[in-house]
Amino acid sequence: MLSSLHIENMAVIRRMDADFDRGFTVITGETGAGKSVMMESLYLLAGAKADKDLIRHGEDRAVVSALFSDLSPITLAALSNLDVFPDDDGYLALSRTVTQDGKNVCRVNGKTVSLSVLREAFPCLLHIHSQEDNGFLRREGSELAVLDIAAHNDAEKDAYRTLYNKMVALRREMDKLRMDESEKLRTLETLRYQVDEIDAVAPVAGEEESLFEEKLRLRHIEKITKQAGFAYRALRGAEKGNACYIIDRAAASLRTLSEVLPEAVDIADALEGHLTEIEALAERIDLFSDLGGADPTEALDRVESRLAALAKLTRKYGGTLEKVIAYAEDAKARLATIEGADERLHLLEKEYNTAKREACVAAEALRKTRQDAAKRLEEEIAKNLRALDMPAAEFHISVSERMRNGELVYDENGTDEVVFWAAVNVGEPFVPIAKSASGGEMSRIMLAIKTVIAAYDGLPTVIFDEVDSGVSGKTSRKIGFSLLASAKTAQILSITHSAQIASLAHRHLLVYKQEAEGRTESSIRLLNKEERIEELARILGGIAVTDSQRNAARDMLIGADL
Repeated sequence: MLSSLHIENMAVIRRMDADFDRGFTVITGETGAGKSVMMESLYLLAGAKADKDLIRHGEDRAVVSALFSDLSPITLAALSNLDVFPDDDGYLALSRTVTQDGKNVCRVNGKTVSLSVLREAFPCLLHIHSQEDNGFLRREGSELAVLDIAAHNDAEKDAYRTLYNKMVALRREMDKLRMDESEKLRTLETLRYQVDEIDAVAPVAGEEESLFEEKLRLRHIEKITKQAGFAYRALRGAEKGNACYIIDRAAASLRTLSEVLPEAVDIADALEGHLTEIEALAERIDLFSDLGGADPTEALDRVESRLAALAKLTRKYGGTLEKVIAYAEDAKARLATIEGADERLHLLEKEYNTAKREACVAAEALRKTRQDAAKRLEEEIAKNLRALDMPAAEFHISVSERMRNGELVYDENGTDEVVFWAAVNVGEPFVPIAKSASGGEMSRIMLAIKTVIAAYDGLPTVIFDEVDSGVSGKTSRKIGFSLLASAKTAQILSITHSAQIASLAHRHLLVYKQEAEGRTESSIRLLNKEERIEELARILGGIAVTDSQRNAARDMLIGADL
């Protein structure tokens, strides 16, 4: 349940702290006192778009936080799916701070989280029902969603959706394989041509770099031959006077001094070591101009032709040889797929038909849960409608197979079409409420549905925002009794302008404005019995409160047995 609400620097609210308890609590106050700001704060905590104009004038940020406790197993399970958990004492705190520069800071139990986490966690903890919700049943799929809450059919839905998702995946794969014969032949011809063209060149990843080096060498082969030849002869190639000959002679001369000058041997050894290195370098230099007997012009033509062939492939199939090679591999795989498509398609169709039969059975099991729940809801909602001053109201929920062109239509929620019907007056036929209910009727129908569903949904807290708008005092009283009944299974909060509703609550909070430090600000406080009488009298009487209105308020409280 919602234990407390803290609001800071929101419009007329400088700082407001409200504590809540179980049962039925009403919140009243004059128009403009700050009730709507409280609701805006809750919507902000639910993840609504932040409007910086809501931040109190002169302040740089606004804060709203809510503390929840005594979380039910259903709520804990839903939150755990979001990786949201209460603290060791069982409390869960949600908070959101918005600043003038548009920044948001969201927290769960003091830990910073994304705004999406708040959006997903808040509905697990608290539901807000307002006049705007009266159009809910006109949205596609809403009636089915309401019925599923009462059906508690998560296991059946999961079993069906597993099979449905398998059907979708198989159908998607089959669609990829299906094509008309002329398109198939065109595609095969194109792929074969592309594969043959790439295979004819047989590109090797990274070979362009070595080819460019070879091209540069061949273009300057005359210069290389001349200068490399000179270097080779200077080091080793000349018969006499080359570096190797001179070093060899010097080492031999030093060795003749070994008996009279021992260190001369060390120098001779060192020279011979260098001689080995110079000989190896000379051999490498000699290879610079070695073309293996090939004609330089022909070799250059061959390299340039190879580079041109590779360049053509990269232009057509990718900017690099790696991409060309990858394209060829993909084309070969596509060829194999298309060439084996008929056999593969036959196997997929068999698998799809099996999955469809299993999904049909699962959909029937899912429909059974909805039909059973529909019978229960029909009676409970009709009873609620009659309690809400619609004495002749009857309610019906149809659950039927969804068909199109004689075929059963599957989607992620099953194969069912759910419609809520109502007959609100004696002698009138049942009509779909999503299309025909008037504003006043829809308001009470939605309240009847919401109060029934609250018991099934396991929601710990429901806030009703001015659900009494536009109804008579008699009907308001009946709405109040409906909210009071709902408070047996959930924490019910109601923002109201109706004394008939407010007098039925277990607790009564008053939102009021006062002046502090030269500015108007809103506050909230819990009313005692005498204060409740005064507030109920104000609601009944408007500007001037009379003793008769106080007596009427007192009678309301006595009639409510509070």
